[in-house]
Amino acid sequence: MDIVRLLKDWTLPVAMGTGAAAYLLFAFAPPLDAAARFFDPIFSAILPLFMFLILFVTFCKVDFRKLIPVQWHLWVSVFNVLFVAISVGLVLGFGMTGESLVLMEALLMCIISPGATAAAVVTQKLGGNLEQMTTYTFISNFITALLVPVCFPAIEKTADITFWAAFAKILYEVGIVLLVPMLMAYVVKHYMHRLHRKIVSVKDLSYYMWGCSLMIVSGTTVKNIVHAETSAALLLAIALLGLVLCIVQFAVGRFIGHYFGRTVEAGQALGQKNTAFAIWMAHTYLNPLSTVGPGCYILWQNIINSVEIWQSRKAQKKVSN
Repeated sequence: MDIVRLLKDWTLPVAMGTGAAAYLLFAFAPPLDAAARFFDPIFSAILPLFMFLILFVTFCKVDFRKLIPVQWHLWVSVFNVLFVAISVGLVLGFGMTGESLVLMEALLMCIISPGATAAAVVTQKLGGNLEQMTTYTFISNFITALLVPVCFPAIEKTADITFWAAFAKILYEVGIVLLVPMLMAYVVKHYMHRLHRKIVSVKDLSYYMWGCSLMIVSGTTVKNIVHAETSAALLLAIALLGLVLCIVQFAVGRFIGHYFGRTVEAGQALGQKNTAFAIWMAHTYLNPLSTVGPGCYILWQNIINSVEIWQSRKAQKKVSN
């Protein structure tokens, strides 16, 4: 029972540790080389399916009539744009090149990327408003679609990107990742009541599915760091500054949220990022080394999520006692 309780309380760090350890084992144990090559494309194909199912299960619990913008959405969005402007301003103002530019690009990806699709899962776990978090996810994706085509060509002169091409591409990704599972959940909730009851009756289903997907993402993150062709000093700087940035974004979000009684929601909105999407954007349009930034950020944000969930459960136990 102690082991089960430990796994429930620390699902996210256990998932991250398992994914990282599994990659290192398969990567550096020669007898497992063939198995590693066999499973690599399978895991790559499974991850999008996991994210789709996580959102589908989460959206089955959403009251679609409450998906409307609220005040804290505006202020979190304003600070998100402000952080992006500061990052781009530093690059342009100091004329950064080489490793300093890679470092700033890595940090920018952790700011400009939209709110994580899984943020709604954590918000619900912490007792926050699921509908408000879901609404902000759409808003943040739209903001990212506007900012990326403007910012990337300014800091990376080789970025082959036009405004409308990037805008359409990002909105397409949003449509596949968010709209399709939402439409399916809407149909199931309103027209397939028996299936809907079975889905929502399984407690924390989306949370544990997310834990499984996190194992895959953590393994991929370690892979990117191990194979990054740069100095250990730069990797360490990206990791440490990513940690500082993660704490700052969560803290600013929670500070904004406390004015509206939505500390949890605003904190997750500004702090928890869609790092998988950020890695894709960085690899496609910026220096590939900048993918290390969101790769490290996913570890930091989920450590913070784990602490928040542990504190929430601890508080609930005190109330029940």
